[in-house]
Amino acid sequence: MKTLELQLVTVGLENGEQGVFVGWPLIPEKDAENSSQVEKIWFSNVQEIPDCLTMEQLMELVRKQISDYVASVQ
Repeated sequence: MKTLELQLVTVGLENGEQGVFVGWPLIPEKDAENSSQVEKIWFSNVQEIPDCLTMEQLMELVRKQISDYVASVQ
């Protein structure tokens, strides 16, 4: 079976609300001991997606979002 590395990022707001985001690991486990700081953060528009997507289909949507973002900042 093919596997994907995924990581959850939880963001807590001052008002107590939280959001959880799923994606590829931001910092590879082998580099986790080195300090890294967030320089920029970008949120896509909220999108309605079918709840029956496979992980592979979901990751393809994520890849497209990233490609669109990179194209828009160049």
